[in-house]
Amino acid sequence: MKATISWWDLSGSGQTIDSLRAHLRQEGVEPWARVPGLRLKFWISDRPANRWGAVMLWESTADLTAPLPPNRAAELIGYPATHRMTTDVEAIVEGACSGRPDGLGPAFEPTAPAPAGADRLRP
Repeated sequence: MKATISWWDLSGSGQTIDSLRAHLRQEGVEPWARVPGLRLKFWISDRPANRWGAVMLWESTADLTAPLPPNRAAELIGYPATHRMTTDVEAIVEGACSGRPDGLGPAFEPTAPAPAGADRLRP
């Protein structure tokens, strides 16, 4: 298996964590559900450091050169990921948990107010 990690430093962008969360709600997640060989993708944020990113876990047989959905986050942010790396995954373990993850994350919390900066979703 392989893992790809991408981080954006948002300080040079008009986008915010809140506006990118709105993008996930509106259109950002669904296209990735059909990517061959992608086992898991999760989006991450670090509000104190003003960073946004994603982690993708790939099957060992996945063609990492195959076309992917458009990188809408990079379009919105206005530049490519500040840091990107692909590494080997040495081991995986799933802890003793009760089935599926607890919700889909802050981007999909039903009681979340309209995010500040959601109007900035167009580059």
